[in-house]
Amino acid sequence: MIRRLRVQNFKSWRDTGTISLAPLTIFFGVNSSGKSSINHLLMMLRQTVRSPDRRSVLDLGDSETPVSLGTFRDMVFEHDLANELQFGLEWDLPTGMTVRDPYSRDQYVGDRIFFEGSVRQAPAGRLLQSQGFTYRLSKEEEAQIGVQFEREPKRTDRWRISSDNYRLVRTKGRAWELPKPVKFYGFPNESSIYFQNSGFLADLELSLEGILERMSYLGPLREPPERSYVWTGTIPEDVGWRGENAIQAILAGNDRRFNWKAKARTKSLEEVVASWLEQLQLAASFDVAEIVPERSEYEVRVRTGRKQSEVQLTDVGFGISQVLPVIAQAFYAPPNSTVLMEQPEMHLHPRAQSELGDLLVKAVLAREDASDRNVQLIVESHSEHLLRRIQRRVAEGEIDSHKVALFFCLPGRAGTGSHIVRLELDEYGEILNWPPEFFGDELADLVALTKVGMQRRLKL
Repeated sequence: MIRRLRVQNFKSWRDTGTISLAPLTIFFGVNSSGKSSINHLLMMLRQTVRSPDRRSVLDLGDSETPVSLGTFRDMVFEHDLANELQFGLEWDLPTGMTVRDPYSRDQYVGDRIFFEGSVRQAPAGRLLQSQGFTYRLSKEEEAQIGVQFEREPKRTDRWRISSDNYRLVRTKGRAWELPKPVKFYGFPNESSIYFQNSGFLADLELSLEGILERMSYLGPLREPPERSYVWTGTIPEDVGWRGENAIQAILAGNDRRFNWKAKARTKSLEEVVASWLEQLQLAASFDVAEIVPERSEYEVRVRTGRKQSEVQLTDVGFGISQVLPVIAQAFYAPPNSTVLMEQPEMHLHPRAQSELGDLLVKAVLAREDASDRNVQLIVESHSEHLLRRIQRRVAEGEIDSHKVALFFCLPGRAGTGSHIVRLELDEYGEILNWPPEFFGDELADLVALTKVGMQRRLKL
């Protein structure tokens, strides 16, 4: 799980400051306040990790990727190429990490890793340059090992690796220059030859790749339903960033079993989806079935009411097809992964938006194969109804307030950038620091409505 995040000089953010995340993290805010940008930054890093081009520092995306950020000028703060894009994140290690120094025989054990890197555009042309990066392995907030890959102070065309609390031993022989970083985070292969006891550097890189690889993204606009779906038995990694693989994911995940209490009855993924569609009052039944036995074509049939006839997904309200990928991905995501979602409440009426708050809570509390799933949800939303339901569940003790992180993003003036406020949620679900006009000026609307009503009655 990602514990902390910081972004500087990205889109509307000059500096987010350190954002402490929780299993259920939700960003609210007005339009153009930067709330979507946080997830976009994470997805850009994931795209880069997955890119086969090791020479490309960042993959800014195109029409075929989840996020497309244009050029560096488009995404850097105030479009100023003098600014460096900086980002840092800290994440948990589910099984820990142990580093053994073969020379000193010292052993370093950590349960978290922190990474920080920076990128800028080259002075000439549009190529991006890494400005270096840092990894830090820690245990219970105490640093164990720190490693920096940075430019030489007096020779910025040369690179060096330095470390804290760990003595890197140089290989004897002729000194040679280290190549530049691989992408935004990787040590060059020559590092393992340059130092005799640097094998753990690859472990740090793999851990960063792992936390980003175990990340999925569901955008705000999902694919419309189809009359039939093809599934040949493959296992999609997620429902797709437009929800295009939701039905295939449900079919592939039907051997997985979920519950919320030890020894409680378990449900398949399709049963979980069906029960949530019913709770959202969108469908009384949900069934994915083969059109012809032993073929690869499937259809989705639903009942909108107990006494209604079954119809295809294409013949019911648009809201079902839009929320279906949300439900599927919230539970299809593998253990120890992070799900990024934008506006999951899209096309849902207020009551269903409230129930969606319960869905998010249950998703982070769900168990699979008798173990906690440790799945993190990072959500961008506009829904007051969703927020109120989460507050209520905290007050009722359904979910601990420490497992919820709520933020409000506000646009800033020129030169200052957007800023972010963490909403202080107590154990009773109360928000102690409501920002002004959080969901509009409701009191002013009520006063104006009463005043207009009185004026019109006086004219009768």
